[in-house]
Amino acid sequence: MIALLVGIVFIAFAVFACLPGPLAWWQDVLAFLRGSLPVMAAFIGLIAVFIGVADIKDRVEAKKEEEEEAKAGKTE
Repeated sequence: MIALLVGIVFIAFAVFACLPGPLAWWQDVLAFLRGSLPVMAAFIGLIAVFIGVADIKDRVEAKKEEEEEAKAGKTE
């Protein structure tokens, strides 16, 4: 319950900070997003490459296991 209230307070503050008015941090938020977007894109791309390589390794391993099972089935 406390976590829900804290979350609502933080969301309300974020909205208040971005609205035109006393704080008016919208330009700062945009600058942060523009600066962090290339870093996040590189990080997500790196993770996608690692997942792709792991998927290829899993497929090769599964194919080898299927071939071994086929050989074992023929010899019995």
